[in-house]
Amino acid sequence: MFGSNYYALVAGFREYTLDAEVKGFDIESIIAEVEEVLSAKDWQTVRLLYTYYDCENLAGLHNGSTAYNRLGRIPAEELGEELLRPSQLPARLAKVLRAYAAPDGEDAEAVDVEAPFSRSLFAAYYEECAASRSTFLREWSEADRTLRNVVSAVVTRENGGSVDAVTVGGGEIVEQLNRSSAADFGLRGELSYIDSLLTAMDETNLLEKERKIDLIRWSIVSELSTFAYFDMDAVLAYLVKMNIVARWALLDRKTGEEMFARLLAELDGKELINKL
Repeated sequence: MFGSNYYALVAGFREYTLDAEVKGFDIESIIAEVEEVLSAKDWQTVRLLYTYYDCENLAGLHNGSTAYNRLGRIPAEELGEELLRPSQLPARLAKVLRAYAAPDGEDAEAVDVEAPFSRSLFAAYYEECAASRSTFLREWSEADRTLRNVVSAVVTRENGGSVDAVTVGGGEIVEQLNRSSAADFGLRGELSYIDSLLTAMDETNLLEKERKIDLIRWSIVSELSTFAYFDMDAVLAYLVKMNIVARWALLDRKTGEEMFARLLAELDGKELINKL
């Protein structure tokens, strides 16, 4: 069967780029507009896309952090209850939460509660996406998992840690990350962006490094949605890009100043200042 056509919605999307002026950018309005138009079934697919940020918030709270990513759909005041008695997440993720909340319970028999909580939670998230009826969400979540795994592997190897301890999920690329000692993990023939990513990882300005990685994400989304026009794939691709824009637009002045202070504490600061 053909999926829903959202011609009017997609045609009305305003285009943004990471380098454009985003004054007045409002991700919540964009999400609300999408929710108003989409069918209930298609909205559930979008909801799963945003579950990534719920996982981020839940993992942070579990580790004692009060930081809250506003792209998450579970309100900050409900996260504590969700950790203990999950009711707003898909079954795979809810099982992980119940297992860690009750390590001696029935759900813990199917979950390795000795593993870091965030690793188990995100593994369940990507498994949920892999089972989605949406081709774009399946492909994007796999690409996103791979990119994050490579970034984690590079950082961990530089610090002398075990790559196996930080990669999420399985598959050939994860196996390659775990066993290869090559600078590019032997992935040059597997990932078209590996050289660009390794160059980005060498960047000493941490803000510029994150920006370059997000540009790679942007490129991946564009490639995956090449033939998506006015269907659900086009909607999802647009939202992924807007989430990237939102990551930078949501940095208010206070947050930006705090980030800058941390950067100066972690770096020499001279090169960073010269680039600003």
